[in-house]
Amino acid sequence: MKKQHSNKKLILLDLIFYVALPYIIWNFGREPFGHYVAMLISTIPGIIYTIYRFILDKQFNITGLFILGSLALGTTVDLLSGSAEQMIWNGIYLSLFYSFLYFVSLVIKRPFSLYFAVDFVYLQGYERKDSRALFYQKGIFKWFQFIQVIFIIRGLFMAGLTVFLLNNFGIDGYGEMLIYKQISGWIFSGLIMGMFFYINIPVQKFFAKQQKQLQDKKI
Repeated sequence: MKKQHSNKKLILLDLIFYVALPYIIWNFGREPFGHYVAMLISTIPGIIYTIYRFILDKQFNITGLFILGSLALGTTVDLLSGSAEQMIWNGIYLSLFYSFLYFVSLVIKRPFSLYFAVDFVYLQGYERKDSRALFYQKGIFKWFQFIQVIFIIRGLFMAGLTVFLLNNFGIDGYGEMLIYKQISGWIFSGLIMGMFFYINIPVQKFFAKQQKQLQDKKI
């Protein structure tokens, strides 16, 4: 019950900092400040909230570096964009860049999803080298590859969605873009989290198989 309440609170905070506040700032700020400045200012609540969540969740190593690196890169690109429309297009290019990065890590069999999971279980008290060795086991590793594929699809879909929305709504439809992109982001996040939780099933099967092998040796 407590976890469910916590999840609802996080969803509400996501809505406030990633959609509501940017939407309000965009709508009331574009007249006095112009499209580009209003769009830049509208990203500030999300940046502050992301840093807050980063500190709160105590992310480390690969996960932490990826979050901070993405935040720094995204903010730098936004500041250098020069115009509101270019800022949106640069966001599309960044999404494609991350998809390419995910694809490379998939091909070389070093999926980011696996290292994110290693960092997560480390916070639960498990050694990184042990969990890394476990996750690379046959029957488990493929699921991290599947999640990596979802990362790639998400990046391509979000880039395509942004192009579609920009062409249909124009720069003045930035507020609508925020809503559609947030909803799409939640759908992909739910799918990815579901797959991460599912990995517990092949992990349990792996341990059961090991236990059976030990019992067979004793016999």
